[in-house]
Amino acid sequence: MSVARVTEIIASSSKSFEDAVEEGVKRAAETLKNVEGAWVKDQKAVVKNGKITEYRVVLKVTFVLE
Repeated sequence: MSVARVTEIIASSSKSFEDAVEEGVKRAAETLKNVEGAWVKDQKAVVKNGKITEYRVVLKVTFVLE
């Protein structure tokens, strides 16, 4: 039997939503052991002077407890 936990993180990128997700998962895996999955809860774009300057995602990251 295994027990998992879900934590919520926010990640951002100046490139794309996809890059924000990849960076968020990469960073979470540096701190959390046994990361098994992630899903995007929300997305937001920051706009300045009519242009997107930052892509933000809210991620739910699942990891298995030891």
